[in-house]
Amino acid sequence: MAKITKEDALNYHAGRRPGKIEVVPTKPYFTQTDLSLAYSPGVAEPCLEIHSDPQNAYKYTDKGNLVAVISNGTAVLGLGNIGAVAGKPVMEGKGLLFKIYAGIDVFDIEVDEENPEKFIEAVKAIAPTFGGINLEDIKAPECFEIERRLKEELDIPVMHDDQHGTAIISAAGLLNALEVNGKNISDVKVVVNGAGAAAISCTKLYIALGVKKENVVMLDSRGVISTERTNLTPEKLEFATNRTDIHTLKEAIDGADVFLGLSKGNVLSKDMVRSMAKDPIVFALANPEPEITYEDAMDSRPDVLMSTGRSDYPNQINNVIGFPYIFRGALDVAATAINEEMKLAAVRAIANLAKQPVPEVVNKVYKVGNLSFGRDYFIPKPVDPRLLIEVSIAVAKAAIESGVARKTITDWEAYKEQLLEFMGRSSKLTQQIYDMARTETQRVVFAEGAHPSMMKAAVQAKEEGICQPILLGNDEIIAKVAAENGLNLEGIEVVNLRHPSERERRERYAAILAAKRAREGYTFEEANDKMFERNYFGMMMVENGDADAFVTGLYTKYSNTIKVAKEVIGMQEGFSTFATMHILNSKRGTYFVADTLINRAPDLETIIDIARLAEKSVRFFNREPVIAMASYSNFGSDKGGTAERVKNAVAYLHEKYPDWAIDGEIQVNVAMNSELRDKKYPFTRLKGKEVNTLVFPNLNSASSSYKMLQALSPDVEIIGPIQMGLNKPIHFIDFESSVQEILNVTAVAAIDAMVNKRK
Repeated sequence: MAKITKEDALNYHAGRRPGKIEVVPTKPYFTQTDLSLAYSPGVAEPCLEIHSDPQNAYKYTDKGNLVAVISNGTAVLGLGNIGAVAGKPVMEGKGLLFKIYAGIDVFDIEVDEENPEKFIEAVKAIAPTFGGINLEDIKAPECFEIERRLKEELDIPVMHDDQHGTAIISAAGLLNALEVNGKNISDVKVVVNGAGAAAISCTKLYIALGVKKENVVMLDSRGVISTERTNLTPEKLEFATNRTDIHTLKEAIDGADVFLGLSKGNVLSKDMVRSMAKDPIVFALANPEPEITYEDAMDSRPDVLMSTGRSDYPNQINNVIGFPYIFRGALDVAATAINEEMKLAAVRAIANLAKQPVPEVVNKVYKVGNLSFGRDYFIPKPVDPRLLIEVSIAVAKAAIESGVARKTITDWEAYKEQLLEFMGRSSKLTQQIYDMARTETQRVVFAEGAHPSMMKAAVQAKEEGICQPILLGNDEIIAKVAAENGLNLEGIEVVNLRHPSERERRERYAAILAAKRAREGYTFEEANDKMFERNYFGMMMVENGDADAFVTGLYTKYSNTIKVAKEVIGMQEGFSTFATMHILNSKRGTYFVADTLINRAPDLETIIDIARLAEKSVRFFNREPVIAMASYSNFGSDKGGTAERVKNAVAYLHEKYPDWAIDGEIQVNVAMNSELRDKKYPFTRLKGKEVNTLVFPNLNSASSSYKMLQALSPDVEIIGPIQMGLNKPIHFIDFESSVQEILNVTAVAAIDAMVNKRK
């Protein structure tokens, strides 16, 4: 973990604009009409609807997606009672996490009041604003009474995350750690070092999951909490042990199976860990320094199962794994509470997720080859995108089944897609592509079959029903790479094109290619040599019906791949140009960009062909093309160069295709701002329409544009490159493509194959 300096931290929070969050409008506000609808007089109508039925606030306002993060600053992180306003950076940070992980809007509210009764009244007074309340950094024991009262007296979910967040994540970790070491939860002896809000909540949840109360020993700053001691708070008294033979942590931990630390750093020694039972579980969660360092715990004995709160060690127990998704599920069913059933559902969902194959994005972020369930991975990583789906759905279902939901969800697949769209991680177009690919199983050849990313995409494509993969490559190497990455290749065909068993097929393909290109100087011998190359062999599989589509590009230069494609596959009838398109999915909409890969400096005829191919391709994705022919000038404002070429291309296309919504030359910002464009250039064929397709005058501008958006906008999903113009489904990927990007192109290739069969 990089060292965070004071200067870095202060610059981060003060830089550009102070703080970490802002309010962003979600409705149009450009015109006077927009403003009249947003405020007076239009706003009166939803006010009246809510007055007649308060539940309409969920329909007409952001209440159903708005959480208050509320604190009085009495127990801020490891800083203690620093006051309400000093705790504001933490509350803003919590708001940021809610937004980026679950799409939930937050107002952070710092209440300058330590009196529990007055604090409760203040929260109750503002509660109608929100769909849920996250209590944060409130000291014990006051936090227990504050949460209990607010849960009883409000009809929206209330959760003190310091208590329940840690409890839920660590409970999921406990279940899985016990599965790894083969112990029964009802038999284990648990030592809890710390008796604050989080420690008590964790202990209660462990007991709910099956830990026996008599097997728990809890300690506070004075030692073991036992029935011998006086003046215990009700919360501590609940866990006071009857044992009189133990008083210190050293005595309590001897023979224990589980250590849970929520106290202070460096209180657990190596010798104490060595005194624990076989395969001990150590959750050292003190912040910022754990009760024992990861290195010391692992050095003390090899069989320890270890968790900390730090991201630079395995099995991080981090509240962000839970609270965003727990509130997401609760909000989406308009729950009146977050009850025990919902918390237990979250525990089990998180625990189960760690046992599933890990997405490539997680491996990539943590710079590991292949995480798999075991000693070093029994808690999902905070960046795992599946948490949104798994935990939110589990919590929503539990809310409905336990009777606290005011809204019922019946179509869980639709809800799953809604969650993905909420975060901009998916779009209706992406879902349509995947759904369409699943309707007819196509055989897709993967050129670089031994490449881990290509192999992972192939396995996932098969598991999700997107295609029937065929891996090209040395079968022994492919098997080795699969084993190293924990990939199951059962049911996936592997073709070793260089193996003697493929000689007959190589020669057959060579004869066909030589005959096809005989007038271009091809001989059988030359063609036969080429059949030892994966791109020639794989494309010939498609050309001859042994496969339906082909995906390549991780190793090969585009120029070489394009040459092979033109030789083997050839161009679509009516076109002399081959081009590519990228699809950009954003929260604003879906956009198609061409040509992003092939034609460096297209002449007039090539630009016309690219526009025609783009129009055809956008329709392929079931969209009505609205095409802007991009340039650095607007409608003749500059003469010569690429602007003149684009202008002439538009003139030809207007004459040839009078019904197309296409125009230019036009600057991108003008094309995308329909109000400005239509006012300034009312004659355009784009009038009254929103542009969804951009055709650029050269490769530099097209490629730079989409790559800049990709770099600057992490929420923009990129699909492509998508080939346009070849006679059969041959598709390309970038050498740096992720597994998800390969999977997207695979789905497109499968659909392309379906369409090709219907010609």
